[in-house]
Amino acid sequence: MASLRARAPGRVNLIGDHTDYAGGLVLPMAIEWGTTVEVERGGDRVVLGSSVEPEPAVIGLDVADPASLDPAWARYVAGVVAVLRPPAGATGSVESSLPVGAGLSSSAALEVAVALALGFEGTPLELALACQQAEHRASGVPSGVMDQLASAAGVANHALLIDCTSLEVTPVPVPDTVEVVVVDSGARRTLAGSAYAQRRSDCEAAARLIGPLREATLAEVAALDDDVVRRRARHVVSENQRVALFAELLRSGDLTEAGELMAASHASLRDDMEVSTPALDHLVAELAATSGVYGARLTGGGFGGCVVALAAPTSPVRGWRLHASGGAERLEWVDAASPVATWPR
Repeated sequence: MASLRARAPGRVNLIGDHTDYAGGLVLPMAIEWGTTVEVERGGDRVVLGSSVEPEPAVIGLDVADPASLDPAWARYVAGVVAVLRPPAGATGSVESSLPVGAGLSSSAALEVAVALALGFEGTPLELALACQQAEHRASGVPSGVMDQLASAAGVANHALLIDCTSLEVTPVPVPDTVEVVVVDSGARRTLAGSAYAQRRSDCEAAARLIGPLREATLAEVAALDDDVVRRRARHVVSENQRVALFAELLRSGDLTEAGELMAASHASLRDDMEVSTPALDHLVAELAATSGVYGARLTGGGFGGCVVALAAPTSPVRGWRLHASGGAERLEWVDAASPVATWPR
């Protein structure tokens, strides 16, 4: 048995995409699918085999350029090593139930689990910020902190309302009268190969003209001259409003209006942010026409991946029915006796 086991969940974002890097609001939930890393600590390298990847990750503790390593999945491990600089290496294995490239944050779950396996100590927020840096080092994509924070701080039976300016996290109960259903479009996504960085650049251009988009109004956005920059900013500002209202509706159990907000969110991601695809649009339309479905939208950064829907338990909709789970954890064995939970403390 391994002397240490760390597990981190993936996440599905119910509403609020392309808002986190603009300091906006998001509402993800950790899910029961996740990534587990089992290791023995020691040595001067991190060596991990994977149940889904043919080549192992072999990382020196002095790794300088995580993005240059092969195989590609090892870059995320290397990013964590480069950020944490652990005093000792580790040898072990990685198991994951998360589909890669589906938009359920498989990379963030790997980063969080590896960080805990390498001995990270700190708060869930500190863990998320460290793993966000690791993602940047690994992929070169200037992504927000939502994925890592949802994985680190998940609360069972709750979504997380995250203010990405203050980094305040507020658990929001998910009613037991609704199911969260995720449908895979079949199109794998990679943010590194997408226009994700350009979308962030467009939003930053808007912020330089009208101030932080977290505080901007739609009237201020409408005054922007550049059509592309205006539409990107309009998505962020309107999406922040939808996220705040969606959280209130989820608390009150008003699923019909919550579903309407999901439809509006998808339309904004499609038309203003331009991150949807024909396959995602088709899935959203198909789900919206299905009995018992309140609403659906693409989830994650777009350019492929999955659609998320809110549905009645009796709905015939086909997909992965996922539940809000708790966040990451670490167990350690000092002998053959029962393991001790060492994170979170």
